[in-house]
Amino acid sequence: MSKNILIGGAWPYANSDLHLGHIAGLIPGDILARYFRLKGDNVMFVSGTDCHGTPITERAKKEHKSPKEIAEYYHKRDKETLEKFDFSYDLYTYTDTDFHKQETMKIFRKIYDNGYIYERIEPQPYCEHCNKFLSDRELQITCPKCGQITKADQCDSCQYVPTIEDMKDGVCLECGSKVVLKDNKNLYLALSKFQKEIEDYVKANDALWRVNAKNETNKYLKQGLVDRAVTRDLDWGVDIPVEGYENKKMYVWIEAVLGYVTASMKKCEELGLNWEEFWKEKYNPTIYMVHGKDNIVFHSIIFNALLLALKEDCHLVNTIVSSEYLNINDEKISKSKGNGTPAIELVEQYGVDPLRFYLINNGPEKKDANFTIDALIATNNGELLNKFGNLVNRTLKFKDLAEIPNGKLASEKKKKIEETYKAVGKAIETLEFKEASNIAMDLVEIANKYYDEQKPWLQKKEDINEFNNTIYTCATIIANLSNIFEPFMPSACEKIRKYLQIAGKSWNLVEPQAGLKLEGIEPLFTRM
Repeated sequence: MSKNILIGGAWPYANSDLHLGHIAGLIPGDILARYFRLKGDNVMFVSGTDCHGTPITERAKKEHKSPKEIAEYYHKRDKETLEKFDFSYDLYTYTDTDFHKQETMKIFRKIYDNGYIYERIEPQPYCEHCNKFLSDRELQITCPKCGQITKADQCDSCQYVPTIEDMKDGVCLECGSKVVLKDNKNLYLALSKFQKEIEDYVKANDALWRVNAKNETNKYLKQGLVDRAVTRDLDWGVDIPVEGYENKKMYVWIEAVLGYVTASMKKCEELGLNWEEFWKEKYNPTIYMVHGKDNIVFHSIIFNALLLALKEDCHLVNTIVSSEYLNINDEKISKSKGNGTPAIELVEQYGVDPLRFYLINNGPEKKDANFTIDALIATNNGELLNKFGNLVNRTLKFKDLAEIPNGKLASEKKKKIEETYKAVGKAIETLEFKEASNIAMDLVEIANKYYDEQKPWLQKKEDINEFNNTIYTCATIIANLSNIFEPFMPSACEKIRKYLQIAGKSWNLVEPQAGLKLEGIEPLFTRM
């Protein structure tokens, strides 16, 4: 029986190009989506560009453009980048659409009416020169913990999160004036009311979570959940549907995570489906949230609290898929260091399959990982070209071979193919993506070993029946590799299906058609 699977990929800010670290953190979502589709499940894979918030307005000021211009430009860039990396989103949208804004406002109002959003008046940094309240990202302070100069959202050096008291001697980043603390009214989400429900939820669902997700979530729960502001003094963002707050906008963290719901609504509306089947408890969906480790709490605690606050029997997130960081040449990706090369430039230069396989097989799955061009080249030439590509080339382009021979599939190889489907599937479902790719590559090596042992170049002269069996068995393994590697390298797999005229994709054993003409076979990978 097919299942309803919702997969949400984190929403990147529309203030810069995506780099490889972004791709490494998001690619597990595409693996899951492709795998569950192959199994025949009902998959909804959504994400989009986060168009609102201070990072976008800061970029707009620097470039002397409107926030809308900046958001539209980077949304287009993000979408193009993800498409070049073969991400199979059902919908990649952005938070500045009218649909998202209207549906988010409806959700916000329901939570407000349910009593989980309330007004609070408290001191906030105010710049008398600019005549406005400042967000933490607009304020520079001296970190009270390590003494470094940093923005007030979080210390860049020690990751300390400043308090309001820490901000009283801060400096406005726009004009350089010292700020004062001034009373301001905002709406707050009563996050503390969900302490027990979130604790119970985590205990029941964290079996497959990464260690970083468990530790970070439990750290916040142990400290005790604190109510969070949901309104800000901005003129760019989603309006607040509450009287008296016409001059404020929704805090980006609340409306961005609600984008998973609104994007699902939008796509289901386009397809004539019921969006509730992916979000309501009675339909028993499975929900994955995929992101980097800096986004854990927004998905494991805050997003689930918002779903609980709706009081509409929403199904909470089952699995947090949180990657560690990807470094470049042993350095953290940094604009100031100039090592954050746009991912779109790398994929255009080196190709999608080598980069996808490298990030899956060598990426930051459980610990910070390091990317170098030398390592990419070694992976491509050693694993993909010399093993996988060589198997396809020497089987399907065997000298004077015009068609798939009428041979028999070796029984032990059939068994191994079936075992590989099960083992790769189990690894993917338990979020062991590197292990899954290794198991898939093991089948390639088994096929190459079998080819060498059978010596088809001699069999063709001495025993044509055995030659036919050898080539047919290898061709069958290749046909099934097009399914098994589909979650990892879909472009290469599509080439194989074209060569062997395989009509569709599935997670079951397939056999090529004997007598099929072998035409237009080209190398699956190229040497770097």
